[in-house]
Amino acid sequence: MDLVTIFLTGLAIGGVSCLAVQGGLLASTIAAREEADLDSKNQKKHTLLPTTAFLVTKLIAYIILGFVLGAFGGALQISDQVKTIMQLVAGLYMLAVAGNLLNLHPIFRYAVIQPPKFLAKKIRNQSKSADLFAPAFLGAMTIFIPCGTTLAMETLAISSGSPLLGASIMGAFILGTSPLFLLLGYITTVLGDTFQRRFLKIAAFLVIYLGLSSVNGSLILMNSPITWQKITDAIPIQINLGDETTESDNQNMAQIIDGVQVAEIKALAGGYEPRYLKVKKGIPVKLNLVQQGGLSCAVAFTIPELGISKRIPQGGSEVVEFTPTKVGKITYTCSMGMYSGVIDVVE
Repeated sequence: MDLVTIFLTGLAIGGVSCLAVQGGLLASTIAAREEADLDSKNQKKHTLLPTTAFLVTKLIAYIILGFVLGAFGGALQISDQVKTIMQLVAGLYMLAVAGNLLNLHPIFRYAVIQPPKFLAKKIRNQSKSADLFAPAFLGAMTIFIPCGTTLAMETLAISSGSPLLGASIMGAFILGTSPLFLLLGYITTVLGDTFQRRFLKIAAFLVIYLGLSSVNGSLILMNSPITWQKITDAIPIQINLGDETTESDNQNMAQIIDGVQVAEIKALAGGYEPRYLKVKKGIPVKLNLVQQGGLSCAVAFTIPELGISKRIPQGGSEVVEFTPTKVGKITYTCSMGMYSGVIDVVE
């Protein structure tokens, strides 16, 4: 097992793919602390200690997870339902933090994570410890909201069959993702000190975007009737943003071979290709999933409406088979709802 390659994968791909949700949690907790300091007229200089606490506990949590996965295989994997719920909770938490930053209502102040009372008494006179509690706690909790590339590494840890190797795989990968998170923490801290409240408003809108993206992804995975995509599809005036169906998309009809509709879907670093596929009702469908390019969330392929979930091995392929029983659009997506496509079932 080449741990250097795993580290480089984290450095080149993992950090970017995980930044949307996990980076949003880090930025939101730092911004919330900046807001609290401004309200209390505390002018102390912030450091990278909160970011370091976030990354250290995250690294420890994933090393433990890798150890467990390597030792017990898939028996102790976190279910897709739990991951989806945690992603939804993370998105709602970020929206609550944004509400606090914008002073929308006093209730949003409860979004600032504080140590429990029994710990608060011990660290009451240690403001540094209090500042580190929230990012350290959230860093450990990121194991419940892994990105697609992390899922691929978890699969690798399972297949290793060794607790030490599983821990090494996850540790090397998380170390690779850390520089980008350090950069995010540094920028958030420096800008917070420089622009103070103006920055906090900008940070609030950024956190809102990240929170809504996280919530939307979880709604897609829950097959909710309310998602950004379904709302835009329902709007009579269509604006082509690159994902809408075009005339050329009408040529993406699955081929019928020996009574089965066959089509290939490529899982790429930036999503799926094609993102639109047309099939006929009542005829069995066989989708050949092929992984190409860099690892991304796309390797964890799922069709929420049909309860289908597949993980495509690096450089390999998987097969999905089902028979559409009704006319309509079926959404396929990655495990975080970041990348998606549509299977259009027609008569």
